[in-house]
Amino acid sequence: MHKQLPTWLLIQNSLQQNIEVMLLYVLESRGSSPGRQGFFMAVNATGEMSGSLGGGIMEHKFVEMAKSKLKQAAGERSVHQQLHDKQAAKNQSGMICSGEQTIFLYTLQPQDAATAGLLIQSMQQNKNGTLQLSPAGISFVENIPPADFSFEINADADFIYREKTGYKNYLYIIGGGHCALAFSQLMSGMDFYIQLFDDRAGLLTIDQNHFVQECKLLENYKDLTELIPSGKNNYVVIMTVGYRTDELALKALLGKDFKYFGILGSKNKIVKMFENLVREGIAPDLLDRIHAPIGLSIKSQTTEEIAVSIAAEIILVKNRELV
Repeated sequence: MHKQLPTWLLIQNSLQQNIEVMLLYVLESRGSSPGRQGFFMAVNATGEMSGSLGGGIMEHKFVEMAKSKLKQAAGERSVHQQLHDKQAAKNQSGMICSGEQTIFLYTLQPQDAATAGLLIQSMQQNKNGTLQLSPAGISFVENIPPADFSFEINADADFIYREKTGYKNYLYIIGGGHCALAFSQLMSGMDFYIQLFDDRAGLLTIDQNHFVQECKLLENYKDLTELIPSGKNNYVVIMTVGYRTDELALKALLGKDFKYFGILGSKNKIVKMFENLVREGIAPDLLDRIHAPIGLSIKSQTTEEIAVSIAAEIILVKNRELV
């Protein structure tokens, strides 16, 4: 289940039961703001809530504000800038982590139930679309926007916010053994649509892997060339049963452009593999793009620790451009 689904389901259920519900959305974030752009939550008139603005005193303040405004039953469409600096002349959030957030508060209307339903259906089908927020309210279309997020605001607080809905990142795990099982479980809580590939039928660790969205049995790892596309939001991890299949998978994907491309193995194994590939005519610059050995160096021992090291490296690459 996509992590945003429970919040939209709360919104839909509240509207269907004629319970007032407020949407709180981070339209923009800068610096060390704990709530990043796209964080959101819902609070209804009975006190139910789902999602997050980033936690802390600032989130508590906005939850209480939402509850108070829902009691007034006057409707709300307002934009609030929050500065995480106690020296700020105004709009202090109560936090001291620096940075800032722009938050939209909107009391959802009965007609928004249809929009929430379309969005929920899209997510349940693992599709992408565009959520748009503005002072006029919310809307959803199935077209996929060019950017994950876009936000424009003028001096009169008139704004347009657009976000790519559904999974924004795609993780391809090559190999379905014990490390893949631990890694899949860890990554399933993040914004990744996960596909698992292996050439072994009836593998117990694949039967136990309920954390991926898709699992594909291959006749040959050479087939990966057609199955995994290049993409700026695509992440690939090779962790097959052995050297030969690792090399087959690597050769099938060399030359493609991924956000992240890594291979599990010891330093000696990687050196030997890459030396053989260069002797076969593979350009060294293609191999230089690969994270190998994969994962941050934290002296991992267990499969769970290995999974943490790989996940941490992927997160580092994914968030490298964030300020």
